[in-house]
Amino acid sequence: MTEFTALDHQHMAHALRLAERAAYTARPNPMVGCVIARDEVVVGEGWHQRTGGPHAEVFALRQAGEQARGATAYVTLEPCAHHGRTPPCALALIEAGVTRVVAAMRDPFPKVDGGGFVLLRDAGIEVAEGLMAAQARELNHGFLSRIERGRPWVRVKLAASLDGRTAMADGRSKWITGAAARDDVQYWRARAGAILTGAATVLADDPVLTVRLADTEVLPPLRVVLDARLRSLECARVREGGAPTLYVHDAAVSPPDAADAEFASVPSHDGRLDLGAVLALLAERGINDVHTEAGATLAGALLAGGWVDELLLYQAPTLLGEHGLPLLSGLGIHAMEQQRRLRVVDRRQVGEDLRLLLRP
Repeated sequence: MTEFTALDHQHMAHALRLAERAAYTARPNPMVGCVIARDEVVVGEGWHQRTGGPHAEVFALRQAGEQARGATAYVTLEPCAHHGRTPPCALALIEAGVTRVVAAMRDPFPKVDGGGFVLLRDAGIEVAEGLMAAQARELNHGFLSRIERGRPWVRVKLAASLDGRTAMADGRSKWITGAAARDDVQYWRARAGAILTGAATVLADDPVLTVRLADTEVLPPLRVVLDARLRSLECARVREGGAPTLYVHDAAVSPPDAADAEFASVPSHDGRLDLGAVLALLAERGINDVHTEAGATLAGALLAGGWVDELLLYQAPTLLGEHGLPLLSGLGIHAMEQQRRLRVVDRRQVGEDLRLLLRP
């Protein structure tokens, strides 16, 4: 087992911070950072900024120049070994003359998957992998989910009162949480490849579901509306705002011709769309992360089906009473033995509201 030094940890932590800078622009590619160092001195650094553009290693090598010869390259993901939109980064590192490559993790993408390490080792370069691997996997859990599981990472965002209500009985929900929480949600939307909602939410709220972040470069997420019978088409705001929109419907329904939206069908069961098929469809479209903003029925169905990877819950210091709408429905819990325990990953105050990030 490779032993890593404190200096190795320092440089890899820097590379991970660099990779995070592309959280809103790199998809569907993974976020990758690279640091080239000669002992404690960083001579080059970079990150993969957007699909089709140079990879992190290329930016770092450009900055390092001749100082890359004999240096160590720290990369958060195995350097690629194939010709895609850009040449292989493993070859660029070889040609630059680095003598050691430290990678946080192997890239499971089939065209790489260890091939980059083979090229480097065959060229006589020392390769060490596994440094801060857990942090690297967390950074790219969406990309890894799509490649390894064939479906995106699914986040369900919820906003509730202290008594677990999301809206009044008539569906009104503006506003349970404060302005700070609503602003915070924009950053979570921006990280996603798709924002998912259901027809009931579109009919009730007529949302836009775009990312609203001033002075921040964001690749607009795909808006996905699950609407088996296409009954929400007259609510047009979800097709406005400069982001693409996809309606997923029952295969028996014929979609209209529309210049401002796409349509795709999946199988349905008892009138409900097959959620596994929906997620597989999105994975085929290169979606790594799905951010869900929907009502109790769709949110509950995702959780009951085992499709939810994390819940993002904003809890407001208010009470809506017993007539308010529930947080989730359809879980089929009738006894204490059936309760679903969740793990708290993060807990913090956002304005007056409490934000909990929870995972099964």
